[in-house]
Amino acid sequence: MGQTNQATLDFIRQHVQADVRQLALQGCKNPEVDMTYALQQIAGRQTAAEKLPGWAAIDGIVYPPHLSMEQCSSEQTARYKASIAGGGRLMVDLTGGFGVDCFTMSARFEQAVYVERQPQLCAVSSENTKALGLKNVTVVCADGADYLHQMEHADLIFVDPARRDEHGARTYGIADCTPNVLELMEELVTKARRILLKLSPMLDWRKAVADIEATGGARVVRVHIVSVSNECKELLLEVEGREKATGRRVSGTEGNVMQMPVVCVNCLSDGTEERFAFDASSSSNISLSSLLSPLSPSNISLSSLLSPLSSSFLYEPNASVMKAGCFDEISRRFQMCQLERNSHLFVSDRAVDGFPGRCFMIERVTSMNKRELKAALAGVTHANIAVRNFPLTVADLRKRLKLKDGGEVYIFAATVEEKGHQLFICRKIG
Repeated sequence: MGQTNQATLDFIRQHVQADVRQLALQGCKNPEVDMTYALQQIAGRQTAAEKLPGWAAIDGIVYPPHLSMEQCSSEQTARYKASIAGGGRLMVDLTGGFGVDCFTMSARFEQAVYVERQPQLCAVSSENTKALGLKNVTVVCADGADYLHQMEHADLIFVDPARRDEHGARTYGIADCTPNVLELMEELVTKARRILLKLSPMLDWRKAVADIEATGGARVVRVHIVSVSNECKELLLEVEGREKATGRRVSGTEGNVMQMPVVCVNCLSDGTEERFAFDASSSSNISLSSLLSPLSPSNISLSSLLSPLSSSFLYEPNASVMKAGCFDEISRRFQMCQLERNSHLFVSDRAVDGFPGRCFMIERVTSMNKRELKAALAGVTHANIAVRNFPLTVADLRKRLKLKDGGEVYIFAATVEEKGHQLFICRKIG
């Protein structure tokens, strides 16, 4: 890989913006050009321009096959992991992949070990440590579980289990991924002060916590649900051995339990973040109903907020908050009313600073009655439509309303407590 000839490098530079599929069809008349390698590098750099712009700007970065580029972290999520990784003498990444997470987190440690069982990815990462100037990273080609058995004690072990089986099909359950961290958990907590697990965003975080803690020797001390531009990307669990776990002890119905923060983060395109955190009791039978009691703000009436004479705001939580399911906590914290328990939209009589999501001014509220709809939508030709706990899909509703997509009007179709199916015609704020 380090011996790529000049003709291939020149071809890559000349066609870095070209359509890879067209290049593959056209081929190259120069027999010295390694087309397979060139196409992989061009495609990889184009993906990196969006996902890893800092890396794409560096000459000498080598890109792996498409699947590894698809699976690797973005710069935003890698930086977030680095911010929670702590620091110290040694970190070990047992599932190196393309190395984005390992290389980003390594800046906070004296030494970092990248472990990967695929020789091709190890070769790519060896080249990239040079291009990135990472003198504190050691690349090891080995199975992560085998390396764990013989490694020295580390400050942090990072594990991102592969979420595909031997046939290439996607898997999501912790036990179905490679390596199976449930089987390794007791050893993991003896080999490192802290474990950081990156899991599928498809998982229920409560079940993931329960599965980890059911192994006996581990305790999840913090959960992170990470989105990028309102798309949920990662579930991160910080894990420690039970005897080392830090945090406050609080009294509960089952005795003293560890208070466990759940952090919802949405990384925005302008480099800022929306954050919302709440505490959840960590136990082997976590359930949302036991964590968050259904408390509504006592001084707000949903019916008064939705009256035609009232000036009201509608709030849509971001993807991380939706994944966390902390809707009653949102109601309490921001003194808002939920439209209905399963609609996951909120209304308030005021604009609220710091809400983790989008805010809209409600201009009109209408039922699905044809006459009401006609009056409410007078003059509206385009709208952005979303449905929440509603019997029609977006496409079906758009067809019924005869509206084109886009524009400055937002319509939320939702089920409302005691009012049934309602449409909220809004304008976005901010």
